[in-house]
Amino acid sequence: MPRGKHRRPRTNPLTRRVAIAGTGTAALALPLLSATTAGAAQPAQTPTATQAKTITYTTKKGDSLYGIADRYDAQGGWKQLYKDNREAIGDNPRLIHPGVGLKVRATKKASTASTTADKAAAPAKKSAVAQATQSSVKTYPDNLDGWIRNALDIMGQNGIPGSYEGIHRNIMRESSGNPQAINNWDSNAAAGTPSKGLLQVIDPTFAAYHVPGTVYDPFNPVANIAAACNYAAARYGSIDNVNGPY
Repeated sequence: MPRGKHRRPRTNPLTRRVAIAGTGTAALALPLLSATTAGAAQPAQTPTATQAKTITYTTKKGDSLYGIADRYDAQGGWKQLYKDNREAIGDNPRLIHPGVGLKVRATKKASTASTTADKAAAPAKKSAVAQATQSSVKTYPDNLDGWIRNALDIMGQNGIPGSYEGIHRNIMRESSGNPQAINNWDSNAAAGTPSKGLLQVIDPTFAAYHVPGTVYDPFNPVANIAAACNYAAARYGSIDNVNGPY
């Protein structure tokens, strides 16, 4: 009996081996399941949203570093954009000359789905903007308030910064709201280019910064405001930053 008691447990190693083999089989199956799960989740983890591609952007009238960085979702924002292109821009980040080639670290779209949705919605958005613009233009009164609001609408379509308050403040200082105002006594007038209109723009400046969609006439109030704000944006960042002769 004592020997028999010692013999019975000898079957246990086999049992244990079967159990271990079973555990081993399960262990082999687990990595396959994990790999399948990881493979399924992989597309969602692709970091395309944060990748950046360096492109060359040629500046146009009315451009600002902030506007360019925002348009292309540039890595590091406008400060990094300026740092990358300081030699081309110069010491004043607010003074952006047309025709300058800038290197922009443009990031990719967050997802194909959102890009597709944006493209599908674009025609409807453009139509809505066009209808709103047409409707608002028809309601503009022929007075200082209407001229400013009309100019702001056109400026918005061309990416030119500026606020109602900033425009109104400068108009009242420069011309007291008279669109036919002309300065015939200062140095510009002596040089044959007197300052004209609501924001007292000289002819060369008006020609250089005339905004498409406005009348080519410096005495036209809407055209005068738009051109002056386009110039102020290029030199000072915005008409809002102008608080004296400019």
